[in-house]
Amino acid sequence: MFDERKVYASCYAACLSAHIEHITAEKIADKVSKEIKKWVKNRKVVTSNHIFIQMVKVMKKHDKNAAFMYETHRDIS
Repeated sequence: MFDERKVYASCYAACLSAHIEHITAEKIADKVSKEIKKWVKNRKVVTSNHIFIQMVKVMKKHDKNAAFMYETHRDIS
């Protein structure tokens, strides 16, 4: 099940890892989570990998460093 809060939290954490200020990280995470939520609504089947790939694409539009951190520091535990 899709959880917008997880998208927000992982984006926010990636922003902080990229040394983005808290207020800017909140704005980026909010924009990304809303875009992903809208994207998910238009799909019948969505896997976590689909969301991961789409998040990287969306995050790159807002901050390439944060997108890099998100993409390369994926928790696979």
